[in-house]
Amino acid sequence: MKKKLILESGEVFHGEGFGAELETAGEVVFNTGMTGYQELISDPSYCGQIVCMTYPLIGNYGINRDDYESIEPAIKGLIVKELCDLPSNFRTQITLDELFKKKNLSGISGIDTRRLTRILRNHGVVKGKIVNADADENEVVAELKNTTFPTNQVEQVSTKTPYANPGRGFKVVLVDFGSKLGIIRELSQRNCDITVVSQDVTAEEILLMDPDGVMLSNGPGDPEDNQQALEMIRGILGKVPIFGICLGHQLIGLACGAKTFKLKFGHRGGNHPVLDLEKNKVAITSQNHGYAVDQESLKNTDLIETHIALNDRTNEGLKHKIHPCFSVQYHPEASPGPEDANYLFDDFIELMENFKK
Repeated sequence: MKKKLILESGEVFHGEGFGAELETAGEVVFNTGMTGYQELISDPSYCGQIVCMTYPLIGNYGINRDDYESIEPAIKGLIVKELCDLPSNFRTQITLDELFKKKNLSGISGIDTRRLTRILRNHGVVKGKIVNADADENEVVAELKNTTFPTNQVEQVSTKTPYANPGRGFKVVLVDFGSKLGIIRELSQRNCDITVVSQDVTAEEILLMDPDGVMLSNGPGDPEDNQQALEMIRGILGKVPIFGICLGHQLIGLACGAKTFKLKFGHRGGNHPVLDLEKNKVAITSQNHGYAVDQESLKNTDLIETHIALNDRTNEGLKHKIHPCFSVQYHPEASPGPEDANYLFDDFIELMENFKK
C-alpha cells in the first residue's frame, strides 16, 4: 500500500502505508525516544498530531496490554523509518500494524525520517497529511495551507464524567486535561484516594470535595485555549496544595499572570536534561510539549523559576512564593522514559502533609 506524506511547505515523502487505509492530517512533530512508542501512541497530549519517530526501527517489541497511557489513542498518525513486522518480546500480543488497524489509525514507513526531522528543526512544526500515492500534491498543499485545525483538543481527550480510583491516603482531585495513566499509577502507589474530574470542573466543585491536594494533568494544545481552567486555578490557589505537570504547569503560569509561547519544534522524547536550580542537580526527563512559559513574564508574578532545560534554557519548573503550589514542564511519571524525577510525587505528598498540619 503505497502512501506519501505531504507537508504544507511543499515537501513530499514517499513510503509504505500501515494500519488503516485512510488519509489523515495533523501537525507534524518529531519524538527522539528510542523506545516507548506504545505509550506515545496512547498519550492524549499527542491529540491532533502526526508524530515522526527519529529512532529508525519501531515496533520491534510489539504491543502489550500493560503499556497503554489511555484507552483510546488521540494521535492522528505515525511516521517511521522502518516498521517491524515480526516483534520479539515475551509480552508481545499484537504488532504495531495490527493495533493501528484495530484503532483505525494511519501510519507511513520507509521515508527519510532524518531529513524530515531536519526540516522540522530548521523551519518549525508544520501541517502535514498522509495520503494515497496517487493524491494530487498541489491540491493537498493548498488544502493544508487553508486548513485550520480544532483548538478544543483538551475537551476532546478529557473525561466527560468524574470517576474514582480509591485509596486510603490523601484525597487528591486529578483534573484531567488529557491525563496519562502513569500519573494515576504514581498517586496510587502512594495510596492516594483519587477522584478524576473533567477539564471544565469549577473551583467550587473541587473545594466541595474537600481534597487534600489537586493535581493538574498534562494535555494537548495551546494552554491559552483553556480560559475556564485558569479561573478554576485562581479559585483554588492558596486553599489547597496544587501540583501541575506539563499543560498543568503552563496553566499555573498563565493563572498567576505569566505568559506562554509556542516553541519552534517542541520537546518530545525521553532524553531531555533539566537542571533543578534549588538543588543544583540534573535529571534526565521525559517530555512532550510544544509550548513553554515565558521566563521574562515571571518578573511581575508571585512565581519563582525552579527548573530550566539545559538544551535551550527554557523554563521547566515553577513554585509559588506564597501558596503551596508547584509545577514542572516535564513528566515525572515518565511512561515512557527515565524515572529521575519520580521524587516529585513524594514532594507533593509532603506538601499536602505540611499544609494539613
